[in-house]
Amino acid sequence: MLKPILLVEDNPHDLDLALVALERSRLANEVIVLRDGAEALDYLCQTAQWSNRPPGNPAVILLDLKMPKVDGLEVLQTIRATESLKRIPVVMLTTSREERDLLRSYELGVNAYVVKPVEFREFVDAIADLGVFWAVVNEPPPGSTRARRDGFDTFASAD
Repeated sequence: MLKPILLVEDNPHDLDLALVALERSRLANEVIVLRDGAEALDYLCQTAQWSNRPPGNPAVILLDLKMPKVDGLEVLQTIRATESLKRIPVVMLTTSREERDLLRSYELGVNAYVVKPVEFREFVDAIADLGVFWAVVNEPPPGSTRARRDGFDTFASAD
């Protein structure tokens, strides 16, 4: 079974663009969309409405920084402090160019920090490249295996 890509984004416009970009990259991985940090933590910890989801972690988390309820930095901090989650690659997707956000993200262990391009084509290209890199090119941590499907390398859980 392929590991999903977890997309945590509260802005409907950015969400639509990210989904278009991931679709164009032709990844076989399912994309799970969550609208805020609290829902992301529920998904990852298998609580609330996500208590019955299939076990396993996503291939990558594309995480917005500025979100309602629980922001991206708090989600990242919880992920890195939780043994079963701490090895999941996390990419911060944000409009923030503030140095303190960048520094704090890396202090908390983010794998990449990407400022969302304003121009449509650049945004779509950036998201597509991220999806391909983390779901195809990146070597996953132990416990994941590489699988071949639809002409693309993808990752499946060895769990």
